[in-house]
Amino acid sequence: MFKRMMLAVVALAALLAFAGCAMEPMKPAPDQSLYLHLGGDDAIDALVDDAVGNIAADTRINRRFDSAVIPELKSNLVELTCADTSGPCTYAGRNMSDAHAGMNIRDDEFDALVEDLVKSLDKFKVPDREKGELLAILGRLRNAIVGH
Repeated sequence: MFKRMMLAVVALAALLAFAGCAMEPMKPAPDQSLYLHLGGDDAIDALVDDAVGNIAADTRINRRFDSAVIPELKSNLVELTCADTSGPCTYAGRNMSDAHAGMNIRDDEFDALVEDLVKSLDKFKVPDREKGELLAILGRLRNAIVGH
C-alpha cells in the first residue's frame, strides 16, 4: 500500500512539473551562474554585438576604437564576458591594464561605454539582478582601464 501511494505521489509530482513546464518557459535556478542567467553563448554574443554597435555610434568614445579590429574585439569581449560570468570559457586575451596601457582613458569615457552597454542590456530586457551583477564585474575592471 505504501509503495502504491508513493508511486502515485511521484506520478502526480511529475505530471505537475510537466504541466508547469508546458505553461511557462523554464527559468534558471537561482544558484545557476550569471552566464546561464544571461542566456549562455548566443545571448552574450548578441549582447556584445549590440553593445559594440552602440559604442561605434557613440561620438563620445567611438574614436577610441578607430584602430580596433572589430571581429577580434567582439571575440575578446564575448570570451571575457563568458569567463567573468562563470561560463565555460577561458579568457586568453591580455589583462585589462596591459590592453589599455598608454590610452589614458578618462572616467567619462568609461562611463559612456557603460551607458552603451546598459542600452543593450535594456534592449534585451536583462533583469535588474543580472544587469547589476554584470555591471559590478565591469566596475571591478575600472581601475585597470581608466588612466592607463
